[in-house]
Order: sequence, then structure tokens, then C-alpha cells
Amino acid sequence: MTLDAVLTHIDETLPEATERLMEVLRIPSISTDPAFKADCARAADWMVAELAALGFKAEVRPTPGHPMVVARHEGPGPHLLFYGHYDVQPVDPLNLWHRAPFEPAIEETANGPVIRGRGSSDDKGQLMTFVEACRAYKAVTGTLPGNLTIFLEGEEESGSPSLIPFLNQYKDELSCDLALICDTGMVSPGVPSIAGQLRGMLKEEFTLHGPRIDLHSGHYGGPALNPLREISKLIASFHDEDGRVAVEGFYEGVHEVPAELKRQWENCGFDEHEYLAHAGMTVAHGEKGYTALEQQWARPTLEINGLWGGYQGAGSKTVIPAEAHCKITCRLVGDMDPTHVRAAVRRHVEARLPTDARVTWDSDIDGAPAAVMDTSRPEFEAARQALSDEWNREAVIVGMGGSIPIAYYFKTILGMDALLIGYANDDDAIHSPNEKYDVKSFHKGIRSWARVLDRIAG
Repeated sequence: MTLDAVLTHIDETLPEATERLMEVLRIPSISTDPAFKADCARAADWMVAELAALGFKAEVRPTPGHPMVVARHEGPGPHLLFYGHYDVQPVDPLNLWHRAPFEPAIEETANGPVIRGRGSSDDKGQLMTFVEACRAYKAVTGTLPGNLTIFLEGEEESGSPSLIPFLNQYKDELSCDLALICDTGMVSPGVPSIAGQLRGMLKEEFTLHGPRIDLHSGHYGGPALNPLREISKLIASFHDEDGRVAVEGFYEGVHEVPAELKRQWENCGFDEHEYLAHAGMTVAHGEKGYTALEQQWARPTLEINGLWGGYQGAGSKTVIPAEAHCKITCRLVGDMDPTHVRAAVRRHVEARLPTDARVTWDSDIDGAPAAVMDTSRPEFEAARQALSDEWNREAVIVGMGGSIPIAYYFKTILGMDALLIGYANDDDAIHSPNEKYDVKSFHKGIRSWARVLDRIAG
């Protein structure tokens, strides 16, 4: 049986596959920092060389920012597009890493061996599971598994400024029957998961202006408007005592979780206590009346991400600052419209400005709605069965608290759903020091893609 031979080959060549992952992990492809522009280009070239060696027609496509990688193999069956990103997050703070971030290595932990290094989980380790599954098929059968396009981005970790123009420019070439995305995780260790919905994202940043200049707090303390005090009042007004967002109109387009889906979530293996304990918490602090899982997957949020103003140096400076600044993000669900939410948040702030205060907004920050997949498609059930067979545990269709805008853009620009399957764990420390990817996730991820392709690519 071909599949059995492919799986055996994957098992036997895992050391070689792991070394290839180590090789690309050594490339510091930090997309947000211009100092690493050449390294991002080097990572794109590395991916093209690997894919070309497998028989893909692969090339680097330039953009105003970092290049995209597009690889094509024409074959029988539905046209599938696989997406991943080769760029990584910055490594700061460097002093908290236990080893050099771009000198990856296998480390033994209490939960088994892990691959330690920046990008190991997000997203080089994940995307390489698909590449290695294709490699195994080629080695066993002499050809690649089906009608495939591989599309790798180099700006995902820096806001994807080139993505929408690129998708529009190459719409006819990239439009497929179904997208496959490996940039997600498992709801619990060992529980294979397909993400059926993702929250959207809206970012805002505003400055509250008060006095014309910074003021001496002895001369003006009392009579002066203090922007830090006033912005604190504004922030406090964003939520009520039950943790609900108190912005008028914020919840338009939010839907309750259907009873059947809620029952599936309740039995998906999620451990709320463990999830909270991992972050040093004992209780969920979101909307009352909803579990931590519902708060994470199905409820919108308004979070304060940054707040600053006044003197930040050592010691004391008796100043009333002229300005105070705030960064917020809103996670969106259901049919929430980012444009509507942005307008509602701005009205909320502007209606509460005291006399002599004014606000300015960063006008260059965009947003994206939530993405909801058509999980009734037969490919979703086929993939769920394939994952269940590999992990010896029923795979589940879950929500996701994070935002993967590419899934929304695939749906709205290219007109296709996305099958989101990932093998990361909550403790992988993505975006943080000491990022890792379990060797088990890498190994079984390769095997999982081989099984999924066997079921849907023919």
C-alpha cells in the first residue's frame, strides 16, 4: 500500500528531515527589521532550492518588501494551495534565551525532545512538515502527491504589507479549490485540531493631547489637565464590571455559539485549569458567564496593549506631560465589521474628552474581519479522519483565539476556503524567548500531512 510505504519512509528519514529544518532555522529571517533584509531573501532562496529539487517549478517573486515564494506542480485531482511563512519574529529580549536563537538544537525536556530555536514552531517547523510529506511521496512514488501550489510569505510577522496587492496581482494563478494552512496549533497536547473559525483583528493607537507643553507639577499641579490621568479614565470606561466591552454598538454581528458546536468544544480535551496555570492565573478574567474557551474562541475583546506618557527615565521628574498614548487591539468574531467597530471605539473616546483635551488617531492601522470556514465540505471530514488515524485520538474542529488574516483574504480575494491544520502546542513560546517545537509534533505532523494528502489530493 502506497501510504504505508510513505509513512515508513518518513519514519526512517526523520533525522535527515530534522537536519533540513535545522538548516533553515539557522537563517535569521526577521522580517520586521531592515537589518535582516538579506537574510529574508536568503531564506526565500533556500525554500526555492528545496522545492525545485523535489520537482516543483519554484521561483522567488519580488515585492516592495520581502519576496514571496511560489511553487507549482501540475497533477491529477483538485488544485490545492499550501500556505506558510518563512519569516520569523525578533528575538528580544536576547538575555532571556538559554541558547543562541539561530543556533537550533535538539533538547531533552520532561515532555520529550524538542527543537529549540526561533521559528521552530512559528512557522518554519510547521511549513516543513508539509514539504517533508511531499518529499516522502516523491521518494516512494517518483512523483509529488497531486495538483499542488505552494505559496510562502516573507512578511507575515511584520503585518503582510505586500500580501493583498500580491494576491490581487496573481489571483488567477493562486486561486485553487482549497487552501491548506499550517500555522496553527492543537487544542491540547496530542489532540489533532482543525480550525474552523478564527477571530479577526482591529488595531488602534491614539494620543491624548492636553497642555501645550510639559508643565512643572509645582506650578500647574491642580489646575492643569493631566493627560495620563484622563487617559486612565478613558481606559477604565472601555469595560464594565462584568468584563463586557462597554462601547456602544461593539457587539453588533456577534453570535452565540450553536449548542452542537458548544458540545463539541466541551469534549475536545481542553483543560481550562492547565491553560490558565500556564500563564500564572487561577481564574478567567474575561466576560462573566462564558468559559475560558468561549472567551478565547467565540467572544470579541478590546485589550490595552500599550500605555505611556510623561517621564520614563531613572529617578523622578516633577512633570505633567503634554501627551499620553495608548495602543489597543480588538479581536473580532462572527459578522463584526472592523470599520464599524473602529468608528464605535473612536466615538466612545471622543465623547468622553474633557475640556482642553483633544485626541489624534493613527490613521495607518487596518483591520480584518473574522474568518469562518465551511466545515461541511467533505475535505474537512476527510482530513479529520486522517488526523484521527494518525494520532489515535478523535480529531476535533475548533475555534481559534488568534487571527490569521491570510485565511480571510483567501476567502474574499481568491474565493476559497482554508483547511487550517497545525501541530504546535501552547507551551511552544512562539514570539517569545526559547521558542521550541516538539520533535513529536514535527514527526507526526509530516505523517499527518501524508495521510491528509492521501485522502484529499487524489
